[in-house]
Amino acid sequence: MRARLFVTIAGLVVGIALLSAQARRTLDIYVVDVEGGNATLFVTPAGESVLIDAGNGGAAAARDAGRIMEAIKDAGLTQIDHHITTHWHGDHFGALEELAKQIPIRAFYDHGPTVQPQPAATEFLDKIYPTLVAKSKRVIVKPGDRIALKGLEWRFIASAGQPIQQALPGAGRPNPYCAAFKPQDPDPTENAQSVGSYITFSKFRVVHPGDLTWNKEAELMCPNNRLGTADLLIVGHHGQAISNSEVLVHALRPRVSIINNGTRKGGQPDAMRILLNSPGLEDVWQSHFSLLSGQEYTVPGMFIGNLYDEQPAAMPVAAWTPPPQGQQAPPAPVHNGKSYWFKVSAQQDGTFTVTNARNNFSKTYRVGTNVATN
Repeated sequence: MRARLFVTIAGLVVGIALLSAQARRTLDIYVVDVEGGNATLFVTPAGESVLIDAGNGGAAAARDAGRIMEAIKDAGLTQIDHHITTHWHGDHFGALEELAKQIPIRAFYDHGPTVQPQPAATEFLDKIYPTLVAKSKRVIVKPGDRIALKGLEWRFIASAGQPIQQALPGAGRPNPYCAAFKPQDPDPTENAQSVGSYITFSKFRVVHPGDLTWNKEAELMCPNNRLGTADLLIVGHHGQAISNSEVLVHALRPRVSIINNGTRKGGQPDAMRILLNSPGLEDVWQSHFSLLSGQEYTVPGMFIGNLYDEQPAAMPVAAWTPPPQGQQAPPAPVHNGKSYWFKVSAQQDGTFTVTNARNNFSKTYRVGTNVATN
């Protein structure tokens, strides 16, 4: 009797899992608010998952791991199949240890050793990361590598300071924005080492460049555009102006861009001008209202996930001026309360919907309403 009961229950569990897999038709993407860090969760129609970065460490680790877990539970996941660390800055790997305590992670991807040793990164790479990867596997990413996923093409377009050398299928035409490109100072930091990804779900295309900086974007996109176009850009480097050049953003022609910024990090006027003027753009969504832009260079409130850490009666119009270089800005108020993600649900024909969890505002971007050309 017990054996029959066990078989019945086991069959019921398998049946529910199969029904759940059959019910999922979209590629779902959660852009999780980790206060100007990065955490982006992809869930395929087959139920496979990829998490890019794990938010901040230190005192914020429990908070950010908790916010990521909320998205994981909303997606109905019991494990993370693949975790990508774009680079070894604390706002990208900081909560990974805490997250791994709460859910199994089956595979880890990164660009290799850090080029910018810092106490937190050194301790993590020397003592913590080896323990995490020992329970699963570690892959040191090279440009052009892939992650094997059902119904999804996941290609790495940059890693360890190197871009892909071969254009993606359908790409490779001359990039007209390269002619006016002006390089910035070389970036010796971890940002330039970022692991970047290009994701294709049938006719829906996503670019996630990590924190690739200005000059590295040009190495990837000039003189020829090796990526082609994208429907969705998960904006690089929190929307900071040392990234997000025209040679990347304008050449990609994203229909939608989503910025995972903080109130005092990212979304500066110089970057917003480029993002908002991108050819073919329909909307920009921001995780936070940015003091660095004020109302002059921001988006309507319905497109903002988290408004302000200390809510004033009215939003400031003028951009906030950071202190002179070398002087420390006053610490931002700690936002440990409720936070909200953006959820993107994409269909194979290229139609996708973005939903703001704060106000449940959603907008659907349908095929053929904005035709981008490479």
